[in-house]
Amino acid sequence: MAQTLAAPRAGANRLAQFYVLTKPRVVQLIVFCALIGMLLAQPGLPAWPDASPMLAAVAGIWLVAAAAAAFNCIVEQHIDRRMARTAWRPTAKGELTNVQTLAFAAALCGAGCAVLLAWVNALTMWLTLATFIGYAVVYTVVLKPLTPQNIVIGGASGAMPPVLGWAAMTGEVTLQPLMLALIIFLWTPPHFWALALYRVEDYRKSGLPMLPVTHGPEFTRLQVLLYTLVLFAATLLPFTFGMSGWIYLVAAVVLGAMFVRLAWQLWRDYSDALARRTFRFSIWHLSLLFAALLVDHWAWPWSVELLP
Repeated sequence: MAQTLAAPRAGANRLAQFYVLTKPRVVQLIVFCALIGMLLAQPGLPAWPDASPMLAAVAGIWLVAAAAAAFNCIVEQHIDRRMARTAWRPTAKGELTNVQTLAFAAALCGAGCAVLLAWVNALTMWLTLATFIGYAVVYTVVLKPLTPQNIVIGGASGAMPPVLGWAAMTGEVTLQPLMLALIIFLWTPPHFWALALYRVEDYRKSGLPMLPVTHGPEFTRLQVLLYTLVLFAATLLPFTFGMSGWIYLVAAVVLGAMFVRLAWQLWRDYSDALARRTFRFSIWHLSLLFAALLVDHWAWPWSVELLP
């Protein structure tokens, strides 16, 4: 009887290990931003006929993003072992082999691309595949171990989800999703550098040339502040170009002011607790900002038509 009960637990544990490889929290934010792009691409509330391609797009983007995360775990397993934040990952602990992880990543990527090609459109599939290559290969393999600007340059692939969502529903890429991508691109450095500041010893042990390690914490804190100021300006673009109304503008100003205030405090009077608070707020900042954009869009469904 004991053996009969042990088998399901072992199987469940293995499934949990594979699930961990997909970095669920990161992928959830990616899919959320892609979904916002899909919803903003349609005037007003989504109609029932849009549900099928939208669900297919969510599934396909989730699968490819999860594949990129799993592939990242293979490449960085030796780094993950040195960092307390990542040492528990199955690849770092040797619970899953490289062959198992690579097969899992390939299966997810193949399935995601197939879903996007069959039930969405070819443009979304190619853009999603390019994002996979940008993150898993260009960022993880090339940029991350070579330059302290890895987060800045690699942020281009992380900024793509709204573009993918927009392309899924319209079959094209226009100015609107590119503005959203710019916001994510500028949000990425202060988000990750806030984390790197209070995890600096982890990154030092890992050997990665993160900015706090190569240029010191004071320079990094200044960069967090400067990028947050530029980000604040970028978040006003949707209102400036008529993509949104006053609901979004108020949210962007309030959230931006809160982010700038944290960045200013971080620069002037640093503490690990404040860096951790800034990192956590940055996630809420992006999520609430995009949620406000969606609420505003539904309140004024005509606004998306103001841009060509």
